[in-house]
Amino acid sequence: MLKIEDITKTYKTGTFGGKDLKAVKNVSFDIHDGEIVSLIGESGSGKSTIGKMILRLISTTSGKIYFNDKDVSLLKDSELKEYYRHVQGVFQDPFSTYNPIFKADRIFSVLHEEFFPHIPASEWKGRVDTALKSVGMNPAHVLNKFPHQLSGGQLQRFLIARALLLDTKFLVADEIISMLDASTRIDVLNLLSDLRSKGLSVLFITHDLSLGYYISERAVILYKGSVVEIGETKKIFDNPVHPYTRMLMSCVPRLDKKWQDVEVELTEKKPMTANGCVFYERCHSEYKLDECAHQSPALVEVEPNHSVACVCCKG
Repeated sequence: MLKIEDITKTYKTGTFGGKDLKAVKNVSFDIHDGEIVSLIGESGSGKSTIGKMILRLISTTSGKIYFNDKDVSLLKDSELKEYYRHVQGVFQDPFSTYNPIFKADRIFSVLHEEFFPHIPASEWKGRVDTALKSVGMNPAHVLNKFPHQLSGGQLQRFLIARALLLDTKFLVADEIISMLDASTRIDVLNLLSDLRSKGLSVLFITHDLSLGYYISERAVILYKGSVVEIGETKKIFDNPVHPYTRMLMSCVPRLDKKWQDVEVELTEKKPMTANGCVFYERCHSEYKLDECAHQSPALVEVEPNHSVACVCCKG
C-alpha cells in the first residue's frame, strides 16, 4: 500500500541558512494492506517528520513515497484530493486540531461540504452516527458540544471517525495516545487493532516500545533520522540487537535498579563523529570498533525479517 524509498529531509539552519540539518536520512520501509507498523524513537529522531512527509504537510528533500504505486509528490488537484480521501493523520494533541469557537462536530460538516456535497443532510447524519458508533461513542452524548466539553480521548475518536467517513485506507497515528489516561489508551489501541482487521493500515508513531509491541506486527527503530533496526516486532523485542534498541529496552522501569543510575548510563556521551554511525557517541556496545567512527552502516539481516544497521553487532 505505502512504500517509502530512501527519503531524506534536510532543513536549512544558521545565519542566512548556511548550514544543513538532516532530520531524516535515507529512510526506507513499506506498509502493507491491513498492517500496523510502529515507528519508534526518542524525541527528535525524525518520526513526526516522516509522518508529515507522508501526509504532504512538508516536502521530501530527496527520495520517493508511493501510495498504491503512485508517487505522492506528483499528485495535484483532484488526484491530491483523492489521496486525502484515503490517507489521513491523527496527531498527539487532539485539542490543537479543533477551533475552540466552533462545536467539535464541525469537522464532520466541513467534510460533508468538501467531499460529499451530493449526499443529503439526513443521509450524512446517519453516516456520522454510524462512524461514531464504530469508534465506541454514543452520538447523542457527544454531538453538538464544544471541544472543551469533551475529553482528549473523545476528541481523538472524533478524528478517527472522520477518517472512517472518508473511507481512509491509511492512517498516520502520531503519538495519538500520549496525552490520554491509561484506560483510554487501551481503548484507542484496541480500536486501531479492530480497524486493522477491517483493512485499515496504520503507521503508529511512538516513543514507547511497549505500545509498539502491543499494537504492531512490524517495527522500525529510528535514531537521529536513520533506521537502526527494523523487522517483526516480536523478534526485535525478543532479540534486540542494535545498542540503541537495547538502550530503549533498558529504559523500562526496573525494581532492582535506581533510576538515577540508569539515567547516567543513558546520557553519558562520547565524542561526535561526522561520517560514522549515528549512534557512535552514545554506544556502550562491547563490540564497538574504531571503524564505527568513520563508517555509516547499512541494514543487514541478522535473522529472517529482522535487520540491523551496525557494523559490529552480532545477532
